[in-house]
Amino acid sequence: MSLSSSTRSSSQGSRAAGRPAAGGTTRLPSGRERRPALAALAVILILLGAAGSALIALNSGNRSDFVAISADALPPGHKIESKDFSRGDLAGATGGLIPWSEAEKYVGRYTTSWLYKDQFVTPANFTKDGQAPIPAGGALVGVSLEAGRAPSDGLKVGDIVTVIRVPSANQEGAATPLVSAAEVTSSAGAITDSKTSANSSLNVTILIPSDKVNPVAAAAAAKTLVLVKLSPGTKPEVSRNGGSN
Repeated sequence: MSLSSSTRSSSQGSRAAGRPAAGGTTRLPSGRERRPALAALAVILILLGAAGSALIALNSGNRSDFVAISADALPPGHKIESKDFSRGDLAGATGGLIPWSEAEKYVGRYTTSWLYKDQFVTPANFTKDGQAPIPAGGALVGVSLEAGRAPSDGLKVGDIVTVIRVPSANQEGAATPLVSAAEVTSSAGAITDSKTSANSSLNVTILIPSDKVNPVAAAAAAKTLVLVKLSPGTKPEVSRNGGSN
């Protein structure tokens, strides 16, 4: 009896020793337990995709048609024809642009600056209704300026400048003002190339009195002109705006 009891106790002890303690059990989740988590993740991804699609559709619905330029380039003083315009759509901040529904209002007007293909335009890019591109008693003259001949930050349309003729390198004499206040009607290029910092050319068109065309044109051809930027409130000798700047 004593031997039999001892044998059973030893066998039960061995099985107990082979089992880990309940507090230290570490078990990986079964495939059945992982399925709900994967399904929830899939639902979240589907919802995010639907929200993104809805946002794109909403933004697309807010797009409107505006007037753009169809020609490769239009110079200042160009008389607008219907074929010069194309329709372009934009979304977001479009304040100031000309809606496509108003395009015909600008046919027959003149450009006030260079315009390029696919550029969206504003009313400032054209003369006012019935306004000539060159007012009576005025003339447009093109000037190419290098470093030291204009402000380093350039000139823009609407700026008022004094036109001065300076002696060339082999001449003596004082600088001579040719036009006390002229309006810049077109500007392209820069005194310094923004990418290479190398000297470049600034090309501007200025509106001057017609009786001063010869000396200004001669000085422009000789590259002895300097343009000095004036206060925005300065009244030009000849203005496209009926005498007010």
